[in-house]
Amino acid sequence: MINAPSAAPRNRLCEHLRSHAIVEVRRLHLLKHLLIWLVLPPVALAALAACAPLRTLNVLASAAGGYTATPDRAYGSLPAQKLDLYTPTATPPPGGWPLVVFFYGGSWNSGARADYQFVGSAMAARGVLVLVADYRLYPEVRYPEFLNDSAQALAWGLTEAARLGANPKRVFVMGHSAGGYNSAMLALDPRWLATTGHAPAELAGWIGLAGPYDFFPTDNLDARPVFFHPNYPARAQPIEFPSATAPRSFLAAPVKDALVSPIRSTRSLAAKLDAAGVPVTLKMYERASHTTLIGAFSAPLRWVAPVLDDVIAFIEAAPPTR
Repeated sequence: MINAPSAAPRNRLCEHLRSHAIVEVRRLHLLKHLLIWLVLPPVALAALAACAPLRTLNVLASAAGGYTATPDRAYGSLPAQKLDLYTPTATPPPGGWPLVVFFYGGSWNSGARADYQFVGSAMAARGVLVLVADYRLYPEVRYPEFLNDSAQALAWGLTEAARLGANPKRVFVMGHSAGGYNSAMLALDPRWLATTGHAPAELAGWIGLAGPYDFFPTDNLDARPVFFHPNYPARAQPIEFPSATAPRSFLAAPVKDALVSPIRSTRSLAAKLDAAGVPVTLKMYERASHTTLIGAFSAPLRWVAPVLDDVIAFIEAAPPTR
């Protein structure tokens, strides 16, 4: 019988590599003119990535600077109703920072706000105050409870924006994959924010990254029970809600996506919004996949797609709400 190796040596190796990575990236930050993935020893980066891919991106983000993190802010009374705050360290612009509330993906089955430090920190370092929010997941809840959570998180951002140093007239909602669905529903279907006393008209824009906007019946086995397959609820897809009153929109996806159809979802929703007279920015990325599209917010993966630059440009160009 062959005994499985103890996890302890592997964990010690991961921690050693994590410490080594932080030292290397801090050295990079002082040099400023080099790229992280050229300075970080490739063997250390590969080994650290094997330990935990998202942790690798967050290790690099934590050393890059340009932001202050404030974790575990409650936006509701339930354990999952918390968010992490990423505030730029630079001088705020007149009126305050633009504010983005971000929802991650995971087929409404998995995910945690701590895994997306690399998203919050990357945008904060570029002058955007970011709230990365958790929401309840299956099997604890099914549709539409995670939308109610998301609406509460966005409402918290709208209400608290000025106190946090943000501009309440420059608030955006953004999500990737399942989080893109959540964001789209909040921005396009007024039912959800109405329960919090707010409305989509208060948003300066919304940002959807590889979200499923038209996907019933779904072949995603994880998502099927979330939406009561085969008895899907009515009026539960973003593709049903484009209108002339929708906020300015940024939609992006990989050209090829094995999980969410970019043609059926991203391109179709962009076309419907455009036909309704909504200002739409559509970006399709050749080198990205469903997962590396969000990974490209981190410095080592920015060569995959300029999605960070494109999102920041959209936010900076969007006029404040009236």
